[in-house]
Amino acid sequence: MVRGTHRMTIGDDKEFPAPVDGIVLTHFIVSADVARSRDFYVDVLGGTPVMEGEPTIVKLANSWIIINVGGGPTEDKPEVVLDVPDDPNRVSAFLNIRVADIQGVYEEWSGKGATFLTPPIDRGAEIRCYIRDPDGHLIEVGQATGVLRPE
Repeated sequence: MVRGTHRMTIGDDKEFPAPVDGIVLTHFIVSADVARSRDFYVDVLGGTPVMEGEPTIVKLANSWIIINVGGGPTEDKPEVVLDVPDDPNRVSAFLNIRVADIQGVYEEWSGKGATFLTPPIDRGAEIRCYIRDPDGHLIEVGQATGVLRPE
């Protein structure tokens, strides 16, 4: 069994996404303006800054968002270029945030400046809606409904 114990800390006892054993999952986004993106993930979505600069790390719920500028190929990714989305309407991956109260989150984050593509829509097994971060990265916000069974 692979576990991700993440008790590593850096200054001010902030958790750092470096596992003591097993794995820890983080989400890396490329940003044209790291500080602006950090502000979005902290001020709008409620994350906690863990590390500032390039890269910046924000703890968001039980995960971490690593935000950094793009860049060209490196020895370990010789043909890969990291860049912000050139067409935000063509997506191959996105951040998926599960919430307990989607209407409350929708109202709170809208009040903090988040622009949702639509209000939450009930799709039977879930209620969901989408927002974009300042660089155009798509974020799904959803609340499970029909897939849950009482214990």
